Amino acid sequence: MAPYFGLRGSKLHTAIWAEAFFSVMIFGYNQAAAGGVLTTASFARQFPKMDVLDTTGAQQKHNSTIQGTVIAMYTLMGTFGALTCTVLGDKIGRRWTIFLACIFNAIGGLLQGTSFSFAQFIVSRLVLGFGTGGIIATVSVWQSELSKAESRGSHVSAFGIFCGSGLSLALWVDFGMSYVKSSASWRFPLTFPIVLSAIVMSTIMSMPESPRWLMKVGRTEEAREIMQILHEDPETVEKEIADIQASLDLSGNVSLKSLLEMGPQRTFHRVLIASTVQMFLQMTGVNSITYYASSIYESDLDFPAKTAEILAAASQLVIILGSVICSVTVDRFGRRTLMLFSATAMCLCFAAMTGLVSNPNNHSALKAAVFVLYLYYLVYCIGFLGIPFLYASEIAPAKQRAAICGVSTAVSWLFNFLVAEVTPVGFTDIKWRYFIVYCALNAAFVPCIYFFFPETKGRSLEEIDEIFTQSRNIFDPVKVAKRLPHKHLADFVREDVEGKPQAPVTEQVEDTKEIKEDL
Repeated sequence: MAPYFGLRGSKLHTAIWAEAFFSVMIFGYNQAAAGGVLTTASFARQFPKMDVLDTTGAQQKHNSTIQGTVIAMYTLMGTFGALTCTVLGDKIGRRWTIFLACIFNAIGGLLQGTSFSFAQFIVSRLVLGFGTGGIIATVSVWQSELSKAESRGSHVSAFGIFCGSGLSLALWVDFGMSYVKSSASWRFPLTFPIVLSAIVMSTIMSMPESPRWLMKVGRTEEAREIMQILHEDPETVEKEIADIQASLDLSGNVSLKSLLEMGPQRTFHRVLIASTVQMFLQMTGVNSITYYASSIYESDLDFPAKTAEILAAASQLVIILGSVICSVTVDRFGRRTLMLFSATAMCLCFAAMTGLVSNPNNHSALKAAVFVLYLYYLVYCIGFLGIPFLYASEIAPAKQRAAICGVSTAVSWLFNFLVAEVTPVGFTDIKWRYFIVYCALNAAFVPCIYFFFPETKGRSLEEIDEIFTQSRNIFDPVKVAKRLPHKHLADFVREDVEGKPQAPVTEQVEDTKEIKEDL
């Protein structure tokens, strides 16, 4: 039988896209499933320590703290799952790492759905988080290393579509099962990740391995065969092989210690950028809403329970819409432009939310707040749901890509834990004023993105290496990215080795413009 189901070129890229869809869908589903069952009567009876709907005063505050901690334990273990992939991903490859992570995810789902004791539920959240952390830290790396430069943005940023589909599925399953009076109302939704894990585990080994990882471990011929099947252009394949080899040679020896060193490729600088963009993703405020969407609509916006669940589930469809917009525009307008737009728009949304919900007796304003929440989801997805994972995988050099993506994803999970931990207490103690925190944070992201995040649109992963090689301080990458001509990394290296004088970059850009005009 022909490898990869006999698929080649664009059809194989579509299959890889579909594999990533189900993998990331696991992450999206797990993000929302638990939050959606918190309001069911059966769950509250089974775990009274997390009941915040039928309690008041000091007891409600205590229970909200317990609830936040237990739900957030999932994200805490996601940190360790992601960090494990910094080592495992380079030892056994991207596919096997995803496969093993899915095993942990399935075990966590099984333990979660069969929980009868509070202790078992806590353990299930830990196992589930570990598996999900491993999946999300590896899938974006695997997909980016298999994608073409000109379409990598749309492929990997489709992460938002994948994640939004998982979020939407979770909340609609929660809503549908809320009509069931038995414990199945929460057991079925929490066990469902087993199905998604089984789909990924049964197909991942039929997909191609990352050619960049294969070259890193010395399996160059296998990498060449995969790239020939993917690109169907021998000349392009040979140029990419040369670029990857040049990048690996520049990276030198790899260890965890090397992540803390600058070196010729400014490795530590790139770790900081990758980690910062992942931190921004979590501190936009989206998870403070996603985790507790139903509770927010019911407790804070004063909607009936069923209406709250419908509003929470329907809002996830807006996430898919925003993600589609991102996927279509990210390779046209670039990563920086979409992130700058998104951060600005989210700041304005939270400012509007603060004003609309400040008077709980104004029911017209509360209804308008639902529209603003939906608008917030839309603008968030355009710039921040998928792009941080794409950007972190692009920024990292070849030899350290798995390690840097693992560390940056671990940072994302840590801040995810922070948000999940403080959100119930924040809404309980300061109520609508909690939105002001995220309004200020999103405003602060704008200058950080503008001054420190270089544009990577349309560049090969190896070209991005050259942006940092030519940088001398934290402000340089943005300037270098604007003026650096598009060229294969091997060409840059050849010029350095041969000692040929290189024309000023401004002249090169002008030459490029003249050539385009002639054409």
